[in-house]
Amino acid sequence: MVPTATGQGGVPQPDLLHAAVTDARDQGRKVKAVVVTLPDNPTGTVASEETVRCLAEVARELDLVIISDEIYRDLVHPGEGEARVHSPADFAPERTVISTGLSKNLALGGWRIGVLRLPESEIGQRLRGGLLGVASEIWSSPAAPVQEAAAYAFTEPAELVDHIGRSRRLHGLVARGVADTFTAAGAEVPTPRAAFYLYPDFEPVRERLAAQHGITTGPELTGLLLDRFGMGVLPAVEFGESPDTLRMRVATSLLYGETEERRYAALSATDPLALPWISDHLERLSEVMDALLADSPSGSVPAPAHIATSAV
Repeated sequence: MVPTATGQGGVPQPDLLHAAVTDARDQGRKVKAVVVTLPDNPTGTVASEETVRCLAEVARELDLVIISDEIYRDLVHPGEGEARVHSPADFAPERTVISTGLSKNLALGGWRIGVLRLPESEIGQRLRGGLLGVASEIWSSPAAPVQEAAAYAFTEPAELVDHIGRSRRLHGLVARGVADTFTAAGAEVPTPRAAFYLYPDFEPVRERLAAQHGITTGPELTGLLLDRFGMGVLPAVEFGESPDTLRMRVATSLLYGETEERRYAALSATDPLALPWISDHLERLSEVMDALLADSPSGSVPAPAHIATSAV
């Protein structure tokens, strides 16, 4: 594990990556690849061009293959300050493998349609041979209708481009609404730029959490949120951080509606945050935060906040 800088989630700090790989190799370990996520799960951020460029330079210097998970690339939030995804393939095409699929941009989680784009290089040819050898022994083919639908989706027909455009707008508006609620409660939240994740940090209110609830670790905090408020989130320890870290991965997708009718209404709404079911969820989240950080614990427990974990 190599740390990432704030707002640069998914891409390890290049100088720290260089030091970590060099140290590991000095100890006799064979480090051959680095995995990045662009945009990032769990933070919902998009690394800058400079960070990705420096990562590519380090990978080339150390002869690392870059495995770039870009499955959230279609879900960058639109609007002022829209992020641009810079792939390592832009700077080190000979050693970058890109992975993607349809489970996120089209919400087809059960289909399990995954795609790898290998570099057109000696590295890519070597990886292709190894992958085909493994795949021939352990993989099965998706059903033919699923293959046909996936092939059509990858042609990017106009109706799917429109659907994805409305989806990323909805993700952005709701994610910012949820981020504002956490910020108002005293947490620090890197601005979400893509997908439907946030990574709030409750470090600024650590002393209050310890005094009022005896909470000193991330799992204790997320356990309280689940047990007392019905709010399911993942502690940062699940993403390789220390148990003491008070960050958590929050997914906002359950706020869009519990029925297909409501979810499509959210996609079409001029102001999704004004829809009753979404505004109700945000209000309940605010009540949960107020109850969590109240000066004196109250016996009144707000209704469950429909913030929840989702499949990675």
